Amino acid sequence: MLDLNPLVYQYCLIIVITSMLYNPMSYSNYKILGLVPARSGSKAIPNKNILSLAGKPMMAYSIEHSLKCRSINRTIVSTDSELYAGIASSFGAEVPFLRPAEYSGDLSTDLEVFIHCLEWLEKNENYRPDICVQLRPTHPVRNIDDIDKMVQIMIDDPSIDSVRSVVKSPDSPYKMWFANSDNTLRPVIDTDIRDAYNLPRQVLPETYLQNASIDVIRTDTIVKKRSMTGEKISGYIMDEIYDIDTFRDLSEVQNRIIQKDERISGKTFCFDIDGVISSLTPDNNYKSAQPIESNIDIINALYDMGNTIILFTARGTMTGIDWTEVTEGQMNDWKVKYHRLMFGKPAADYYIDDRLIAIEHLKSFIK
Repeated sequence: MLDLNPLVYQYCLIIVITSMLYNPMSYSNYKILGLVPARSGSKAIPNKNILSLAGKPMMAYSIEHSLKCRSINRTIVSTDSELYAGIASSFGAEVPFLRPAEYSGDLSTDLEVFIHCLEWLEKNENYRPDICVQLRPTHPVRNIDDIDKMVQIMIDDPSIDSVRSVVKSPDSPYKMWFANSDNTLRPVIDTDIRDAYNLPRQVLPETYLQNASIDVIRTDTIVKKRSMTGEKISGYIMDEIYDIDTFRDLSEVQNRIIQKDERISGKTFCFDIDGVISSLTPDNNYKSAQPIESNIDIINALYDMGNTIILFTARGTMTGIDWTEVTEGQMNDWKVKYHRLMFGKPAADYYIDDRLIAIEHLKSFIK
């Protein structure tokens, strides 16, 4: 046994006892439910929650986040759809019930969804979690560590009713207005700051916007207080929002997910020729097309990284003219690296694809 100075021994003992009392993994002693609410009735983007996003259904990302999270020890999807239930189960989530239609409409609230889930679990399984974590399927990009940190905040402070993820508001509510019936305006925020709406944004108080990424709620807050937040709400500040509400959001988030994918070797990329590899030409006189060299550099880099490059074109689809020799000659002269050239793409004004990505976003793949 080491012969320690008594003061040193006491100091070491204090450190050991303190480390035992403060255990950052203390959430292992709690029943923590991860709930992914995924109804089937989206209007803006039909079937949004199961729409293919970078190769998998959108809600699969939130399911995976919950399953990989250390603090969450049960993952359930609440849905009104047999189809959705099957997809959720295939990605490892539990679907012990189908949500009734009265809690699955456009105006249904999170509170209704959670109360239904908690009451069903308690009645049918005698299961009641201590803490609930809401992971919305429309926010497919998350840092899983954030979930654990937010759960730990709640465990460390029993007075907190909920923890909600937020970002700094892009626009100041101090400069926002309500319009009265006569078109006169009144400020959204009633404040003691004189003429706040006329002041520079930099001198106004910082405000925050909930980003729909992670909500951590004490079960008693939901069941007893009938609230998804309660009175004492702790904010967890993040940098970004990835909530999907429109097709534009969908495209931007998909590009973000693809950019984060480090397995860029072995992928298949399909590139249109005109407007991407070559300039658009008047009257479809493709002989006068010029190379877009910056895009060709990106395509060649992806080829060199071990990816399959397919080129496709609508050249000749409408006119019947065979542009094969001209096109192959251009690709050779412009030193475009590719594996296959495909003709016969239908001519159209717009093309829609669920795995569409703009070529400028491919620059992030090139190391």
